[in-house]
Amino acid sequence: MKKIILSVILFGFCAYNLGAAEIKTAAPGENAALGQLLEQPAANPQALANPPAPAAETAAAEELKNDDRYWITVLVSDRQARTKLLELGMDIVEVKPEKVSGFVHKDTLPVLQEKGYKLESRQTIYEYAKQYLKDFPPADSAYHNYKETTELLNALAAANPGLASLSSIGKTIEGRDIWCLRLNSSQKEETAGAKPAALYVANHHAREHLSNEVALGLASWLLGHKDDAEIKKYLETLDIYIIPMLNADGAEYDIRTGKYRWHRKNMRVNADKTIGVDLNRNYDARWCTAGASHSPYSDTYCGTAPFSEPEALALKKFIEARKNIKTLMSYHSYSDLILYPWAGLGTPLENEKDRKVFEKMAKAMAGFTGYTPQQSSDLYVATGDTTDWAYMTAGIFAFTTELEGRGFYPGAGIIEHAVTNNVKAAVYMLSVTDDPYKLTR
Repeated sequence: MKKIILSVILFGFCAYNLGAAEIKTAAPGENAALGQLLEQPAANPQALANPPAPAAETAAAEELKNDDRYWITVLVSDRQARTKLLELGMDIVEVKPEKVSGFVHKDTLPVLQEKGYKLESRQTIYEYAKQYLKDFPPADSAYHNYKETTELLNALAAANPGLASLSSIGKTIEGRDIWCLRLNSSQKEETAGAKPAALYVANHHAREHLSNEVALGLASWLLGHKDDAEIKKYLETLDIYIIPMLNADGAEYDIRTGKYRWHRKNMRVNADKTIGVDLNRNYDARWCTAGASHSPYSDTYCGTAPFSEPEALALKKFIEARKNIKTLMSYHSYSDLILYPWAGLGTPLENEKDRKVFEKMAKAMAGFTGYTPQQSSDLYVATGDTTDWAYMTAGIFAFTTELEGRGFYPGAGIIEHAVTNNVKAAVYMLSVTDDPYKLTR
């Protein structure tokens, strides 16, 4: 995973080009660029979203032989059944019309059988992993670990002192800084801002390394295009915050041995000695009342209380201290979706005006990515979610993007494609951050 920092910067500025559907800048006084781009059909992500499966390793990482999780497929066809599976401890990864697949702890298997769920298939995570395991270095060396992410963010800030500044919003449970890159032409680091703000945050879940790449790619692209009329306008009139790696401990643990571990949670050592809390079930938004588990061994474990985890607490304090944040994007993988509240309720958002804004923004961003826009709970109800909390607490128009890919480790070849279309969607979000309600007028 060794990279020369200059090469990284050049990669960030140049490799994420937008090709034939490049975001064009408007001439002074014009604002047609994004409208023109919306009319273009989104690139079909499937060609790169479903690359050939990587060659199997001769043996999976030894520690996975002792992992207590199974990969299972369960026959269910409705949201209520999927939500109950989450509460029983299943980490649902893939949703299809008549079944779901994901990870469960071995102790959950008899519970599912007692509840009458029919398993189509099951295999140990070791057996499952043998199909997909490959080294982070060198096969996926294009991905950035924590050290490389930190170096790139520092380099971007140093190369753009008039626009970019870097600060830590807090520490992870293992003491790593949670870095935030701020893009603002007049204010730096932690000084209070009055401009409308947009927040992009990634890597809530450890194994979702592609989300870190999208956030880094967005930061690099915006600074690489800082002189374009449209981007310059946003840098002058908005506060832009980018947090690429919220769960740095988990991301590092997932690749520590040079083999992927399919780790989702943070690195909290629970009372029963299991590892981790699901950060995206730890927010105080109907916390742990549906679609989350109270079992520490579960991948959807909600923790002992809302904001029990320093990573979620750091983001909470960050948002609460910045009343100017109007829009938020939380990057995850994988499902090709753009989701909006509610996640924790199976009913539509009660505020019709806000619901229309969410729907219009999601549809527009889906026009760039080719993903499907929908309410989060259309999949299943999941409480303690970041976006629900941000909207409930601060009225932020908060979204979750589930990135493309055939799995959590889709290879390096997908990065450019994922970054390209998600940069377009992110820039669209900037275009409405000054006043999202203008979409309803």
